[in-house]
Amino acid sequence: MLARNAESLYWIGRYVERADDTARILDVVIHQLLEDSSVDPDHTSRVLLRVLGIDPPDEALDVWSLTELVAFSRGAGGGSSIVDAITAARENARGAREVTSAEMWECLNTTYNALPERERAARRLGPHEFLAYVEGRAAMFDGLADSTLSRDDGYRFMVLGRAIERVDMTVRMLQSRVGESASSPAWVTVLRSAGAHDAYLRTYRGVLDARRVVEFLLLDRLFPRSVFYSLRMAEHSLEGLQHRTRNRVGATDEAQRLLGRARSELEFLRPGVLLESLESGLDDLQRTCSEVSEALALQYFHSAPWVAWTDAGHDALVIEEGEI
Repeated sequence: MLARNAESLYWIGRYVERADDTARILDVVIHQLLEDSSVDPDHTSRVLLRVLGIDPPDEALDVWSLTELVAFSRGAGGGSSIVDAITAARENARGAREVTSAEMWECLNTTYNALPERERAARRLGPHEFLAYVEGRAAMFDGLADSTLSRDDGYRFMVLGRAIERVDMTVRMLQSRVGESASSPAWVTVLRSAGAHDAYLRTYRGVLDARRVVEFLLLDRLFPRSVFYSLRMAEHSLEGLQHRTRNRVGATDEAQRLLGRARSELEFLRPGVLLESLESGLDDLQRTCSEVSEALALQYFHSAPWVAWTDAGHDALVIEEGEI
């Protein structure tokens, strides 16, 4: 597979997942601000912007200014808004048409072209419709990718990007709640933002506890948005890309080593110590996501540097011969 196609599919997976997760988080926060008058809009908005890596403005924030920054802005905060993510996914898909299905392209292209109309409707009726639309289109895209792509290297790169982005976003959500009391309602917000509320209630019989929430989102083996599940999915995709039998001395690729180490540290964590080192553990996971992305870029996307042919050597040879 061409390196540019591999990179495009990887980032399609990441950007679609980013748009979906950002819409989920923003939808939950907006509902919280509208339904609970005791919540400070400015403080809550700044916490969310910090989670998403968007620089907050100097003026006070409310529901609409928060929605403008997180959902509709273009180029703000390093391109972290929902519109920016969908635009980037569509541009990557346009450059890799030969390795994506027609259904996937139509889904992204239709979603992108409908954004202005959906944005105008959201300004009249409220942000929820826009955010629900993004969540539904992201789910449609994932379903089309799973049902129309062959399980080849292209599919593996896209799933790899989706899994790494999912780890990063889940970690960001948990980072925003470090230091909250064990019974704080903020943990319900985290579960809803991750789409994990119903699954958590079924698993723990409705008992809300900070330790169990963190345990579920980090360590659960069955929930597809948990950090452990996503790391294992990323490892599985990376193993499929290597096209060779297992190395007798273990992992030799940097990305595989980083993913395996992060997954092992979670898998064999001693019971009861999860909250003791939560902040440092989340920082390590977020750093791992960045390092894995850099390692993948070096290994698969930019492994061979561009060669610029010049006649400098020939000119030097002519000069030397003239001197002789």
